[in-house]
Amino acid sequence: MGESLMLGDRLRVARKTRGLSAAQLAQRVAVSVSLLQKLESGARKATPSLISALARALHFGPEVLTGQPYYGDPEAEDGVHTVIPELRRILLCFDTPDELETRPRALPVLASEVDQIAALRRDARYVPMGPLLPPVITELTHVALGSRGEEQQKAFWHLARAYRAVNSLAHKMGHHDLGNTALERIRWAADRTGDPLMQVTAGFLVAGSMLRQGATESARRKLRGLRGELERLQPERSYTDDALAVDGALLLKLAVVESRENNPDGAEDLLAEAEQVARMAGNRDSLAYEMSFGPTNIKIHTVHALIDTGDSEQALARLDEWGQGGAGWVPPASTVGERSSHHHIDVASARLALGDRSGAFAELKRSRKIAPNHTRFHPSVRETLGSLLRMDTHPSAELSAFGTWAGVA
Repeated sequence: MGESLMLGDRLRVARKTRGLSAAQLAQRVAVSVSLLQKLESGARKATPSLISALARALHFGPEVLTGQPYYGDPEAEDGVHTVIPELRRILLCFDTPDELETRPRALPVLASEVDQIAALRRDARYVPMGPLLPPVITELTHVALGSRGEEQQKAFWHLARAYRAVNSLAHKMGHHDLGNTALERIRWAADRTGDPLMQVTAGFLVAGSMLRQGATESARRKLRGLRGELERLQPERSYTDDALAVDGALLLKLAVVESRENNPDGAEDLLAEAEQVARMAGNRDSLAYEMSFGPTNIKIHTVHALIDTGDSEQALARLDEWGQGGAGWVPPASTVGERSSHHHIDVASARLALGDRSGAFAELKRSRKIAPNHTRFHPSVRETLGSLLRMDTHPSAELSAFGTWAGVA
């Protein structure tokens, strides 16, 4: 394995930067000194909730421990960061967009391009998506600022979706400041759509960012407030299908909040409530407001919550229980790439935690096949690969090649 730093190396440097002993940091996050030493040596892999707790205790952002954004051969090969400076400029000048040499394209044409961008975002195809964003955002802004009435509201509606793609790209690539700016732009556009569900969606995305930064209590309050807003919007709980899907997505995010707080019972209750909402919506997978909700995503979140609270054994038992013909459950092929890929990345962590190295690598290969961009730049993938390479005195050519591809080996 090469000299690339892993989370354990960065954790040790961060701890020493703050002048803390291993015992002092362990006490702050309520873990044993031996667990902290295993994390620093790379013998154990940290869950997202533990990374968040460590970052808070050290007064660093989580990206300091995960090492994002990554710059290296994989990123240079894909050119994935090259669009970031232009997106920063465009989001800074959001209400005074670049002058256009010709009139912006008609709104239906721009809307169709945003549909394409949204599909790329859902399937985590960030490399082809990135270059499409600056021109479509600039043109949509001109249309939104230069029109009135229904056309203006529609332009802002699609602009909010385009900004959402920027937020996703920035978050996945580790440019969290740009991601947070994109959130403000989503809210700005959503407030001008005349669509309350788009405004709730904007709030949902803000809560997700709060959660990633370790602000779990703020995220919980935000999500509960949004659910209350939905109840006010939908008289006598006669929810439309879209509102049910949005409410379900809020419940799933709340379940993640509880798992981050190491409250498995609370997470389980919220997942059960999400199942009730899914039944009211006909128990089918949907993509209302680009949020995956339905039986598949509930299963994905159930497994994620168990892994997040450290119960990898139970997470894998659920997959076996839901599977058919002796094979464990996997998301159906119709599942959006980002969700499905994330599931396999989670399961790889669980298999590694239980000592199943070949199973962990198999999950990473599944994730890569579904969503290569997402897999290549995901912090958990790099940590799992780093552990696999460290544990194997003579790694196979396939594992070494995968490590090189992901920028680890």
